[in-house]
Amino acid sequence: MKHTQGKFLSGYVTILVKGNMPELFFQKCVEQGISVWNVRKKGVDSCVGNVKLSDIHAIKQIKRRGNYRISFVGRKGFPFLFHRFIKRKEVLFGLLIGIFAIIFLSNIIWKVDINGLPKEIEEKVVKQLESYGIHQGAWTLSLGTPSDIQKKLMRDVPELLWIGVQKKGTTFQLEGVEKLIVKEDKVKGPRHLVATKKGTIKKMYISKGVPQVAVNDFVKPGDVLVSGVLNQSEENNKEKDKNKVFVASEGQVIANTWYEVAVSIPLEAKYEVLTGKQEKRYYMGINDFQVPIWGFKTPEYADIFVEQNENPIYFLKWKLPFQFIESSISEKTYHTTKRTKEEAIQIGIEQAKQELVYELGPDAKVISEKVLHVTTERGKVNLELYLTVEEDIVKEVPIQKNSKDGD
Repeated sequence: MKHTQGKFLSGYVTILVKGNMPELFFQKCVEQGISVWNVRKKGVDSCVGNVKLSDIHAIKQIKRRGNYRISFVGRKGFPFLFHRFIKRKEVLFGLLIGIFAIIFLSNIIWKVDINGLPKEIEEKVVKQLESYGIHQGAWTLSLGTPSDIQKKLMRDVPELLWIGVQKKGTTFQLEGVEKLIVKEDKVKGPRHLVATKKGTIKKMYISKGVPQVAVNDFVKPGDVLVSGVLNQSEENNKEKDKNKVFVASEGQVIANTWYEVAVSIPLEAKYEVLTGKQEKRYYMGINDFQVPIWGFKTPEYADIFVEQNENPIYFLKWKLPFQFIESSISEKTYHTTKRTKEEAIQIGIEQAKQELVYELGPDAKVISEKVLHVTTERGKVNLELYLTVEEDIVKEVPIQKNSKDGD
């Protein structure tokens, strides 16, 4: 008799065969290719044995061709267990509720862990995360992807040099690096303050040192603005050097400086605008296949902007091969605006100011502008501007004490 593997998964039954020489019945089963095992003699006219559930139909055919009676005395295997289980509806219902509860709880944020940042910046990050809806108890399927959250934090928290966002099960883990503003190293010891560029002195705020220039003086790069050498006595040349006092000059010298800037502005500008009308669709994703679960109507928009947010579904700490997908379909319109030459000039002036201040730093201030040259070519207005800027032109330079004059 042939013994088959996997009989529990496929299911098998124990049959009782009664009749004249019942062992011949099992012999006929073997001859028909039916697997039987554990055949035992129960009496003069009865035998029991095990057969696979899938062979029941063939056994009934053999029974019809002989004078045998068959009864089922045992049922074992997964199909019978499953059948008995689904008949107990309260147990099945409880199991389904338990599975859904575990999936639900596995997709809720239970902890937000932030590492690598000082307390003040960490509080800012927590505040921003809460504005995104990321906090303890939040439903993760309604949130953006970790990469989207990372981009938002880098945009909204300027103190961050870098931050990594990772979702591990029910925990959001963030590892950040503070942006260290590298300031120019101060010159240690005695120093002069010298000019870094041409300009006319506008204001002076000196806390240490001897001013060498006055308001409205014109200076060139390298000119000493504030000296760090103090002479306490000048009785004679021999005593002069001995009585010199050297200090670290400190202060600001604000001057008017000048820049020539070129900029081009198109006379025709094209741009896209979202009207605010939006439809949402929700899908259950399985690998690359998406099954719609809500929002079947196609919006009647001429042009659309589609943004998709995919959120994996977890069972405890394991990521399931399913995703909850939220798709936002927004109405988009295209616009073209034509500018006059005068409008283009004004836009060009403002753009040149912004770019120059961005290059020089937030402390610089454009106080006047003059248009030197204007040309119109290939649908663009080309400007050459002369901008007057108010800025600090100070640079620290160490004093060489062994030099003759202390400069």
